[in-house]
This record gives sequence, C-alpha cells and structure tokens, in this order.
Amino acid sequence: MPARLPALAPLLGALALSFAAGAHAQGREVYRYVDPDGRVVYSDRAPGSEARDVQTKRIQSNTIQTSEAPIAVQVASQRYPVTLYTFPCGDACDSATALLNRRGVPFETVNVEEAKNAERLQQLTGETLAPVLQVGDRLLAKGFNEARWNALLDEAGYPKTPPRRSGPPARTAGEATADARRAQP
Repeated sequence: MPARLPALAPLLGALALSFAAGAHAQGREVYRYVDPDGRVVYSDRAPGSEARDVQTKRIQSNTIQTSEAPIAVQVASQRYPVTLYTFPCGDACDSATALLNRRGVPFETVNVEEAKNAERLQQLTGETLAPVLQVGDRLLAKGFNEARWNALLDEAGYPKTPPRRSGPPARTAGEATADARRAQP
C-alpha cells in the first residue's frame, strides 16, 4: 500500500482543488484534517470529533484575467500596430474602418483634419491624402484597396475573421423594446 501513495498524490491534490472550488462557488469553508486512520482529508464538511489537526481554510476569490483579443491578434498588434490615417472622406474612409472592424483588428485612428496629424501623414507618405493604412513601421498602403489592405494585414499575422464572442447574441434596440412592452402589465 505505501508504494501506491505517491501515485495517489495527484489525485488527492485534484480532489482538494475540486473541494476548494466547490467551497468558493458556494461560499463555504474547506477543512483539512487527519482522520483516525492517519490520512489527510480535505472536505467542505466539518470533521467529526475524532479528527486531529483540524484546519479551516477560507478560499479567497479567484479571478482569471482574460483578454477579449485572441493571442494571434495580441501578437500581431504588438509586432505590427495598425494606424489608420483618415478623416470624414466618405465611402473610402468608411470602408477602410469597416474592414478593420470586420477583421477585429485593433487600430489607432489619426484624424488628418488636425494640423499636427496632417503633418505626421505628410512626413510618412509625402502626401496628405487619406485613407492610409500603416501596419507596423514598414507596411504602408495609400488609398483604400481592400485586397491590398487584406494582404498587408495577412502578412502581419492578423486573423482573417474577428474573434468569436461568448455569451448570448447581442439584441437590437427593437428587440429590447419589444421585450420591455411584453413585460409590462
């Protein structure tokens, strides 16, 4: 039997964690004690009077921080940050913004109507025409061309589709209004 104890250690650890997770979810305490046979026990139930070395553990909240962006987007945006030089120029600028949003690409928008931003664009491209897509410090596309912009984003490693979101689908304002009307007496 003693030879089997090391093999059981991972199982006992997992069991202890599951008890701890259950206790946290229900807001209860976890008990660690030694039973009459000398075994260490973890439980969410209070031990009997025969238990020795009883320790009460209060599990603190456990938060896992997550990011909305998948790892591929995070890596690409660190290596090749995207900047969109634009102004309210109509369909071209609207289509440029829509493409980046559709692909889920995080980007900085630089409004070239402001003098300092126009100067920044002038230094970058030698012109003040927009939209201009800058991917990293070397990849540049003047004017909106969806195929060219997609190629630049692909080359930088951005996913072709946006990340999937978990949870219920978004409701439109009309659906919310209809639900509110049905809920009224």
